[in-house]
Amino acid sequence: MKVPITIDGQMVQIDSGAPIIDAAKKAGVVIPTLCYHEALKPYGACRLCTVEIIINKQRRLVTACNFPVEGGMEVFTDTAKLRHIRKMIIELLLARCPDVSSLHAMAKQMGIKSSRFKKQDSTECILCGLCVRFCEEIVGVSAIGLVNRGIDREVATPFMVASDVCIGCGSCTYICPTGCIEMVSDKKIPQMHIMKMGQHSLNPCINEFQCETCPIEKEFFEDMRLVIAEFRNN
Repeated sequence: MKVPITIDGQMVQIDSGAPIIDAAKKAGVVIPTLCYHEALKPYGACRLCTVEIIINKQRRLVTACNFPVEGGMEVFTDTAKLRHIRKMIIELLLARCPDVSSLHAMAKQMGIKSSRFKKQDSTECILCGLCVRFCEEIVGVSAIGLVNRGIDREVATPFMVASDVCIGCGSCTYICPTGCIEMVSDKKIPQMHIMKMGQHSLNPCINEFQCETCPIEKEFFEDMRLVIAEFRNN
């Protein structure tokens, strides 16, 4: 059932229960994200897609990627409070990952020249979880996962050893928005693969990180379907 909601003053008809981010796309409103991808289930980890909503005269902050729309809802995507929240998130990520080109592109769009926070040891992983979720949801093998907690959180194979379920499709290396993942052969067991995290920064995205309209993205998914289908039929 279609329900009416208002996004930044625009009236939109959208399926009840659809995530706010889908309604925003329909209205032509761009909401920044880092952990969201249309091919995967909503995750809500990066919080960059936070928006303000009004339901029953009550205002609250929610993540647009996984919060369902309701009839009569009002959504605001670019308030002073939201700009402050997003700038804070980007500055914190820049302190963790000072050399990531996608973060610098977002920082430039938001008018951020530098982070106010002390830089940590440089890393390229922003812990968006895209690689882990793609391996689990699309490839269907769960060769990698998020391990540890707090500042020690990282992406790794189980027990930090070579994966015996990895099919070597390279999807994790492709979907990673920072380019920090490399799949290499295990020196002891060449037919097995291990995930190497390192300084593998990608060049700036030619499509301004708008994956939904990217022809390269479409070509990748077509190739991936063939690779996964071949793997499952063997």
